[in-house]
Amino acid sequence: MGSVSSGNEIREFLTTRRARVTPERAGLRAYGGRRRVSGLRREEVALLANISVEYYTQLERGNVRGVSEDVLEAIARALQFDEVERTHLFDLVRAAKRRPATGRTTERVRPGVQRVLDSITESAAFVRNGRLDILSANRLGYALYSEAFANPDRPVNLARFVFLDRQSHTFYADWEGIADAGVGSLRAEAGRDPYDRDLSDLVGELSMQSEDFRVRWASHDVRQYRSGTQPFRHPLVGDLTLSYEALQLTADIGLTLVVYTAEPDSPSQEALNRLASWSSAPDRSSR
Repeated sequence: MGSVSSGNEIREFLTTRRARVTPERAGLRAYGGRRRVSGLRREEVALLANISVEYYTQLERGNVRGVSEDVLEAIARALQFDEVERTHLFDLVRAAKRRPATGRTTERVRPGVQRVLDSITESAAFVRNGRLDILSANRLGYALYSEAFANPDRPVNLARFVFLDRQSHTFYADWEGIADAGVGSLRAEAGRDPYDRDLSDLVGELSMQSEDFRVRWASHDVRQYRSGTQPFRHPLVGDLTLSYEALQLTADIGLTLVVYTAEPDSPSQEALNRLASWSSAPDRSSR
């Protein structure tokens, strides 16, 4: 349970996406008598993608040797993928065609990136990898996520915090939303690198210990944490809603800089200012 290197990933992703699209939504008239499922049948996807039923069936079973990008694009259109889902399909196919890597990689934040973090003094910021490990943060970032850093294990993993730490249900005002986004982000990462042993171990651990995670993982939904707003209930400064931007570090493949800001002159800005004052006091670092 929870393995992300299984050859079933393509099959499960395509079948779960196919089940979401009704013939009516796809512009087809339902045919063939009584339907056992509300979603599309394989032959309907093949019709929409202009490929043979046999060919689509082989692709859905994970036999993607020789499949062209044009065919993948046609399937993505037939199943009405958004951009994140389309990217995930291409990632899964690329991963199925390459040989597994061996060993584990050590990720570190370069000194230059740490200087960038430390120079951000009015916003909370941290650097994470695709597994949602926080590798480093600025002072305000450590203060904002003090509940997560209360756990002495390092690196702090946001997925573990969300699903295995009851404090997260209070800390995240929209816990359901952050849980969906976290699992969707891990699922997308699994498509990019299904042979990441640390990711496989993390998914296995969360699947065994959290029903909330297990149900979401089985849905095969994918997300990209790019920008938006996040409401928090911080134990020191109360409620605050922050905007976030997730910026890929192009010189450090797989690492993302996440920055949280507040609307100027808002109650959230006042709360963030109080948190900044608290974090600048001596001996307040949660590192």
